[in-house]
Amino acid sequence: MAGRGRTRNDASMIPDEKAIETIRKRKGTILRLGRYLLGYWPLLTLALVMNLAGNALALVGPLLSGYAIDAIEPGMGRVNFSLMFRYAALMALFYVISAAFSYGLTALMITVSRKVVYQMRREVFDRMLSLPVGYFDTHQTGDIISRIFYDIDTVNESLSNDLIQILGTVITVAGSLYMMVVISPRLVLIFLFTVPLSGFITRFITSRTRPLFRKRSAGLGRLNGFAEEMVTGQKTIKAYCQEEDTISEFRQKNREAVESYYQAEYYGSMVGPMVNFVNNLSLSLVSVFGAVLFMMGKMSIGQISSFVLYSRRFSGPINEAANIVSDLQSAVAAAERVFALMDQAPEEADRPGALAPSHIRGQVEISHVDFGYVPEKPILSDLSLTAAPGSLTAIVGPTGAGKTTVINLLMRFYDAQSGEIRVDGREIHNFTRKGLRQSYAMVLQDTWLFYGTVFENLAYGRENISREQVIQAAKAARIHNFIMALPQGYDTVLLEDGANISKGQKQLLTIARAMLSEARMLILDEATSNVDTRTEIRIQEAMRGLMKDKTCFVIAHRLSTIRNADQIVVVDHGEVVEQGTHDELIEKQGFYYQMYQAQFQ
Repeated sequence: MAGRGRTRNDASMIPDEKAIETIRKRKGTILRLGRYLLGYWPLLTLALVMNLAGNALALVGPLLSGYAIDAIEPGMGRVNFSLMFRYAALMALFYVISAAFSYGLTALMITVSRKVVYQMRREVFDRMLSLPVGYFDTHQTGDIISRIFYDIDTVNESLSNDLIQILGTVITVAGSLYMMVVISPRLVLIFLFTVPLSGFITRFITSRTRPLFRKRSAGLGRLNGFAEEMVTGQKTIKAYCQEEDTISEFRQKNREAVESYYQAEYYGSMVGPMVNFVNNLSLSLVSVFGAVLFMMGKMSIGQISSFVLYSRRFSGPINEAANIVSDLQSAVAAAERVFALMDQAPEEADRPGALAPSHIRGQVEISHVDFGYVPEKPILSDLSLTAAPGSLTAIVGPTGAGKTTVINLLMRFYDAQSGEIRVDGREIHNFTRKGLRQSYAMVLQDTWLFYGTVFENLAYGRENISREQVIQAAKAARIHNFIMALPQGYDTVLLEDGANISKGQKQLLTIARAMLSEARMLILDEATSNVDTRTEIRIQEAMRGLMKDKTCFVIAHRLSTIRNADQIVVVDHGEVVEQGTHDELIEKQGFYYQMYQAQFQ
């Protein structure tokens, strides 16, 4: 029985693994922030010297104040004005110099924090561009943006303000304590009670508010993600008259974010007033016991005055430190989210010896490929197909059959769990990702245009391209006349994502951009879904001429537009169920025939 009892006690003393992991993670975050700061150690050294000098000069003030008070001769009522004014002048001089150091320190720390934040934001953005496509498929855009901007700004605010206060607190508290010990060691004993009490209160509250700040950052990230989705989906919201439901859902998420923000700030702000109460208690005790020592002849009025001023300088920074604890916790929580993004594994490195493709002919072979975005839920099963150089391969099938997944594998946005994909007889893992992707020109159903001129959008990714080449591609894509009708023609500035032109026009621009590519292979993933059937046929005819001797992969729902494809691959439930030309598949009267007839019913 005793043995079992000891076992239970021992088990009860085992630390909570989750708590240990949280502490380890928090320490790691602080150390990483420290490494960023140490990268600017010359500026930090100068800041430390300025902080030490400024606070040291300010600490002399209370001592000089006591000397000035003691210039009054006790019991005589006479004042040594010369001595008093000398101490007062020195005190003013020291305070002015201390203020100048404080100003310089603030400017210096703002400079350091700006450099740190610039470096962090640059590294986060660089890491974001190195992440696999799968990361963006599983994370909200608004949440990622929140980490890059809001969370890093939170860290910046803490570095530029709180760090200065912490540095000043250490020096001021240590200096004030030393001066108080010099003036009256007896009165210092009061702080043996009040300081531990302040520390206990601070530790008790912060241990409970720390999770609230993490919850606050996460809540704001979710709110930003939802807001970003709703802004980009305004037309759909209005088309389905979902304004009220959207407002209701936003209010709920906004309420959750505000509530988490309120709880973090409310409980975090309790530290300051409670510590301030303890500090006022210590001041009261200093006044009472100081008066007793004066009556006993152990201290002068000037010494009591200096001690009181030093006690305020001693307890004041402690109170300030308690007030900025909540800001520091918020900064650490924000930094954790930033570092979590930075710690995401980038795309797998290219194999040793991988080379960029050269002299691509465009022979593509997919052999017995199995793939699932989640390994337990396969999307493609034993998929095989071959595309000859310069051929047009159409991939069709019902929604969810795995058509777009095939494209993701060709571009190596994802890697297959088994099987092989070859280009010109060489397994694609033996190519560099950059080289492989540059071998393809790609046009997606979701168009992407950036803020810039029409010419800049069309020439994206191409260096030293002439205007004549751009115009030729625009004519081939049947978009030249529309561009010339714009106010400044090819120099017309498009708004973000081409908000000032129609969706079909945006798609024509992205098709023209793909035509300018020198790639030997072309992928069109529902690329003409936003243009009418007549224009789609004309575009395909033009592209057929421009993409001669280039391998093309087309995903299309309108089967009438792919009748001239060299081969049509019918995919269903991740498997190739039929393959052949349009006439061959119609003659079979199988799965493709049913899909083709269904579009006319």
